Amino acid sequence: MPILEYRLTAGRHSDDEIGELLLASAKLYAEVLKSPVERVRVTATLHQPQHAVVAGRLVSDGAPSAPYFHFLVLEGRPVEECQALITGFTDLVVSTLGVDRSLVRGGCWPIPPQYWGIAGTPASVMRAQEIAARAAAAAQGS
Repeated sequence: MPILEYRLTAGRHSDDEIGELLLASAKLYAEVLKSPVERVRVTATLHQPQHAVVAGRLVSDGAPSAPYFHFLVLEGRPVEECQALITGFTDLVVSTLGVDRSLVRGGCWPIPPQYWGIAGTPASVMRAQEIAARAAAAAQGS
């Protein structure tokens, strides 16, 4: 379920910079959550400078670009993992896009597993199936 979305101002960063941010973010997400990277989804949504306001001014009128991100995790993840991701994604925005740290905002949205679908199946059901499969494999190995 690891899904991360960045909101960035169009025209402020090159496609290469954005691609580097997305790839590094996917790697970090997988590492922190100990999840296969194949499960990770990371996107960037670009908005026009005339469609964004920072500190009461339009970005098109000279306000600074202020990236924002949010990411999803299934409920039950340790708060330390979520905080490590908030810090890590912020660090990546600062280092990859050259944005002033004080302008970056981001948050974590925990989702109850019964309300998240994976291939049309609730994550709570998928989790139960994975746990049962691991237990069966361990029992066969004994």
